[in-house]
Amino acid sequence: MSTKSRSFSRRRFLGGSAVAFAAGTLGMPFVRTARAQAPTFKAGVITSLSGDNILGGNLTKRGYDLWADAINAKGGVEVGGDRFKVDMFYGDDQSNPATGADAAERLIVQNEVDVLFGPYTSGSTIAVQPICQKYQVPMISGSAESPNVWKAKPEFNFGIIPSVDTTSGMSLAVLAKLSNPKAKTIAVIGVNEPFSKETGEGFRDGVKAAGLDLVAYELVPPEGDLTPVISKIAALNPDIVAVGGHEEPLINVVKTSKSLNFRPKALIMHYGVTNPAFAQALGADADGTTGVAVWLPTVPYKDDLFGTAKEFAEMAQKKSGSEPDYTEAGCAASGLVLGDALKRLGKKPALKPEDRVALKDAIAETDIHTFYGPIKFEKEGAHYHDNVQPVPVLIQIQDGKTVAVGPKEAAAAPFIYPLPAWK
Repeated sequence: MSTKSRSFSRRRFLGGSAVAFAAGTLGMPFVRTARAQAPTFKAGVITSLSGDNILGGNLTKRGYDLWADAINAKGGVEVGGDRFKVDMFYGDDQSNPATGADAAERLIVQNEVDVLFGPYTSGSTIAVQPICQKYQVPMISGSAESPNVWKAKPEFNFGIIPSVDTTSGMSLAVLAKLSNPKAKTIAVIGVNEPFSKETGEGFRDGVKAAGLDLVAYELVPPEGDLTPVISKIAALNPDIVAVGGHEEPLINVVKTSKSLNFRPKALIMHYGVTNPAFAQALGADADGTTGVAVWLPTVPYKDDLFGTAKEFAEMAQKKSGSEPDYTEAGCAASGLVLGDALKRLGKKPALKPEDRVALKDAIAETDIHTFYGPIKFEKEGAHYHDNVQPVPVLIQIQDGKTVAVGPKEAAAAPFIYPLPAWK
């Protein structure tokens, strides 16, 4: 995209070497820069623009940019009858939490941003939270999913995507409602590593609300022979097997289950199922596996800026050449939260320190409906300041393709249940 066609007034990238050059090589003291003649709201994006997490970092950046491009095309955020454009600044955490914290501090001190948009990973998000608290600058996180982010009760951070322990648990209620004949029993496997273990715990804790009986809960190592665990579960013959883990352990669960000729009526996994590598590794044996997504283009949501979920997906695909996933959607929805809060706050740029604190309070009172789904932040408990409103979408691999099967209003195909015996 040419510079002329961009709707931003500026886009700035902030990395360690660039800052050192600007502040050190030139030998100039730090002086607070004056605002542009046309006042703008200044937003800082911290994400992984290099390092191991660059692919996910680019997803978050694309989502935040989609909102900024869309709102600036309308003249900017509306406040008191006037519109003010959004000026975006970028900090690269280099896939390292400590570097992310440093980048956040530079964005706040040197670029004087009014708000931050959060990192791709939960680790970097947790590292940035104390910086937000120190400088009293709010952050809206469109990607972080670990419940540990919210257990810290961050005063200045707000999450768009429900944490994994809630989505995995809630997904069981959706699955149980779709099952016919109704599922009664479940066994849960959690891979004993951070994030995956939390997902398994979410499945376990969601059993009662789904009206199911838990017959087994097993923690397994990320690597190793799963035969003893699957044999134990097979002997209990549960209707559903739920697994919290990443791609490789999930693939091993399927392979081991087939080798033992054990096929539950439903197999649900939180991670990896939407990754093409899962179906490629298993071929036809992947068919019937159910996964969990927070958002899909088929969900029945809409808002005044992006339109429907499908229209948002079309807009995103036109800009990037690929269909957006729920991370990109969650980051774009973060901008909708900011725009709504600024409008209710009624303060025009430049924001004063006390205005940023008031902005934090306005964000906390968010209660909106968007193309991504409902957004309302928890005010107490283990998910403090996380948005746990969206109902997870179940996907299932059918004939090698991933399709939405529930809830009914988001389904693109019927849910296959019970699964047929192994061929």
